[in-house]
Amino acid sequence: MAEQDEPEHYQALVDMGSNGIRFSISNLSPRTARLMPTIYQDRLGLSLYDAQYQSGNKVPISQSIIDQVLKALLRFKRICEDYHVPQNNVRIVATEATRNAINSTAFRQQIEQATTWTVEMLAKEDEGRIGAMGVASSFGTIKGLVMDLGGGSIQMTWMISENGEVRTSPKGAVSLPYGAAAMMRRLAEAGVEGHEPLRREMSTNFEKALHDLEIPETLSKRADEDSGWTLYLSGGGFRGWGYILMSMHSINPYPIPIINGFRVPRSSFLPNVKESSDPETTFRISSRRASQVPAITFLIKALAESIPSIAYIHFAQGGIREGLLFSSLPADIRSQHPLVTATQVYAPPSASSLYQLLKKSIPPAHRSDSKDPPATLTSPDFLTSTIQLLYAHASYPKDISAAAALRSTTTGILGNAHGLSHTDRALLALVMCERWGGELSSTDEQYLSKMQEFAGPQASWWAKYIGRAAGGIAALFPAGVVREHEGSGVDVAASWCIVEEKEAVEAIDLHIRNGIQDLDGAMEVWLHEMEKVGKKKNWIGGKGGWGVKVITAGMK
Repeated sequence: MAEQDEPEHYQALVDMGSNGIRFSISNLSPRTARLMPTIYQDRLGLSLYDAQYQSGNKVPISQSIIDQVLKALLRFKRICEDYHVPQNNVRIVATEATRNAINSTAFRQQIEQATTWTVEMLAKEDEGRIGAMGVASSFGTIKGLVMDLGGGSIQMTWMISENGEVRTSPKGAVSLPYGAAAMMRRLAEAGVEGHEPLRREMSTNFEKALHDLEIPETLSKRADEDSGWTLYLSGGGFRGWGYILMSMHSINPYPIPIINGFRVPRSSFLPNVKESSDPETTFRISSRRASQVPAITFLIKALAESIPSIAYIHFAQGGIREGLLFSSLPADIRSQHPLVTATQVYAPPSASSLYQLLKKSIPPAHRSDSKDPPATLTSPDFLTSTIQLLYAHASYPKDISAAAALRSTTTGILGNAHGLSHTDRALLALVMCERWGGELSSTDEQYLSKMQEFAGPQASWWAKYIGRAAGGIAALFPAGVVREHEGSGVDVAASWCIVEEKEAVEAIDLHIRNGIQDLDGAMEVWLHEMEKVGKKKNWIGGKGGWGVKVITAGMK
């Protein structure tokens, strides 16, 4: 149960979309606002778009449908009262299906009379802009094209999001009538013989939309340098497609069952544009979403023809709800790295001093084609997050501490953190598993192998090295406290060297200086453990795998 001690920061939101109505309460307390943690969420699986079509003809939303909506809203109002959400912090936002309903005004009036809440109508342009902000909340940095697939329409824009500043097209977003539910209806009306004209229509409109968005030259140049555009896809239809691709991933089972941050290259995205034999058996695919797979397949084919130079596709959880919340945050909060924000609640007292020791344990980069660790692993944000999480599993039994740390970024304490990439989740999990010794049961060993397969052998070994270094630091300072007068008592230096064995071998030369007498034993254990991680039998893949020799020296 979420703590209910900061209700003044609670924001309740009803997102009346075309495919369903979503209810949520989020805690925007300043310390964790970047993550927009959700303390309550529910969904009414009622399509306001489908409710307006009978036998191909558009009709008003029926009273029976309105009554279902009112019943759900009144229940949510009771829940908001139980959570002590301030009345001024409750919003109902409606999009295309409500906006275009024949009886839209009467529908909204009934809602206000029953709940005292006023329904905010989003214009088409605002819907696209806010949806794009939801996508921005889902990643640390974005540079590419953003598409949000709803039930009635698809919104398109470009985005550059970095350091808390978000830029999109001056025209907001282009809205096209190709939502998942709308495509089902169009395909049924067109019949097989009408599919080709519809595909040409869509391709033409997608190409025109890209032109109308006035994409900046810097973004186009980046696409040329990266061998294609990066697409960021949001909306239930696209997310459903992402889950299908996840189930077909070459790493099977795919170890991170979270759609936000899932990425595929064009080579995986397009050849798999086919109807799943049984999408209803796929994780997180409802029967309704499964019925939309042919329509989404058709849409993706048309999209691929319009934008032939697609390099990567990222799937995002963020939509209208997240966009409204993210838009309300100041730039300094939006600029926070989600991983740092997610781990800071666990930070030890001397995090800054411990960070310096960990940073010094990693040899500096020495050439571009070397055995250097991936940039993600040595970034200040990642190392800060590692130190902040260093003691989070200290209360766990030794039997499961490594396993709990391994799963901490997916189903554990960071599972609900919004905005993390799958790379961050995998690498931090590998580091923290090793920080707690890396001893796992056979079941968890299988999960570890999938995480390592995702990260790759080089990144996996470096995660092992950094995790072992972090574990040694934690052993020296088990309370996370470096006493002020002993701040320079322990120091670390790491560099590259050549060791002459049967042949010249590149190695890490790790020196640890200890000026605190009662830490001698812990330091010797640390040195031994660091040498062991460089032994070939401990490389990723064993003796013929990937790793780096480590030589150590301790000085008093």
